[in-house]
Amino acid sequence: MDSTVVTEKGDNYTKALGKRQVQMIAIGGAIGVGLFLGAGGKLHTVGPSLVFSYAICGIAAYFVMRALGELVMHQPTSGSFVVYARKFIGPWAGFVSGWMYWLNWAMTGIAEITAVAIYVHKWLPDLPQWITALVALGVLLAVNLLSVKLFGELEFWFSVVKVLAIVVFLVTAIGLVLTGANIGGTTAGVHNLTDHGGFFPAGIGIALMTLQAVIFAYSAIEVVGIAAGETKDARKVLPKAINGVVWRIGVFYVGSVLMLAMLLPWPFYNGDESPFVTVFSRLGIGGIGDVMNAVVLTAALSSCNSGLYSTGRILRALADKGEAPKFVGKMNSRHVPYGGILFTSIAYVLGVVLNYIVPSEAFDIAIAIASLGVVATWATLIYSQMRMREAALRGELERPSYRMPGAPYTGWATLAFLVLVVVLMGFSDGAEKIAFYSIPVLVVVLVVGWRFVARRRPADADLEV
Repeated sequence: MDSTVVTEKGDNYTKALGKRQVQMIAIGGAIGVGLFLGAGGKLHTVGPSLVFSYAICGIAAYFVMRALGELVMHQPTSGSFVVYARKFIGPWAGFVSGWMYWLNWAMTGIAEITAVAIYVHKWLPDLPQWITALVALGVLLAVNLLSVKLFGELEFWFSVVKVLAIVVFLVTAIGLVLTGANIGGTTAGVHNLTDHGGFFPAGIGIALMTLQAVIFAYSAIEVVGIAAGETKDARKVLPKAINGVVWRIGVFYVGSVLMLAMLLPWPFYNGDESPFVTVFSRLGIGGIGDVMNAVVLTAALSSCNSGLYSTGRILRALADKGEAPKFVGKMNSRHVPYGGILFTSIAYVLGVVLNYIVPSEAFDIAIAIASLGVVATWATLIYSQMRMREAALRGELERPSYRMPGAPYTGWATLAFLVLVVVLMGFSDGAEKIAFYSIPVLVVVLVVGWRFVARRRPADADLEV
């Protein structure tokens, strides 16, 4: 019996993802290398105030997820925000959001395989980063090309490892803080939040500069929306999965950074290793640092795995409308969009090259540019929800019962916050400034690209979305 279910024009995906897998994909998307690796360097730069950055970005992420939830309940589709942007904003918005999302994951994938190489370097210091990155890419590419069920199963277990590790860390950290434990010659406790230069040791302005990196840390929470097109009983399963992401943001992200800041004085952290590895290694328990290193390695592989999965579906949604090369819309006999997956893997290969040329800067450059894609994706979801709400008020459609709270005011506030994040990138002295000044280049490329594809798109391309 054929298990294929057609849910939209040009869609031929199988409903291979069950409730168990979707819920863990939702959780896994909210725990990535931005937390496991990036938090170390940022703690060293801005100290405990990083907790503030994670909290405020978490609020924005909450509203983005609720907007996504309302859109998914209206129309579950693997085209996700590309389809929603096309339908509620305009054809050009679908094109722009799709390619910005691809840019996000192309750069994120580079950051992830860079992180893999950094983690493996702890065990194999003489092995060049680019070799580790290439091997990791090869394995994940094979998994994604075989079947969505295999992807879902692998991501399920990746997420189990990440969630279990965070839970163990939080329980252990609370115990260490409450008992004022000695960690490598320092005392754990609430006093570490203020004893070393105060809560904002580098100043509020510098703390705000970390918002871009934290936004990147929250990236991939939208993957659960893309998985909707391959989920059984999507309208029943997705609301619970999305609600689960919201509270886990508070517990896993804000809670973890708060615990890290209380366990050790912030100058002890650095960007060369995971802050979780730093803590456990300083505890002096044999092998615990290696175990945690294996966990954060899993997190990096998981995120890269999700990137290949999601961009394959988004690129196919673009190709269906003539907005991407025909090749990226190709599907194999297992209903896997192999064209888009291979196209993204080419960008990941460039990441391997970047690791060969500038191994020390590869991670920061990649996440800075990826953040622009995250901001574009989040803004698209928020604005699409706002336009859908307006259409509902005009009587053109019926809003789902699962809705964005506080709309439209929360939507406008979230959009204003995202604009602030981008503006602040221009005041940075690091890789963020490179990303900020690349914006005009991206705008020109997207405008030229849209004018080119608009002339070549099928005449009926906008009749169905």
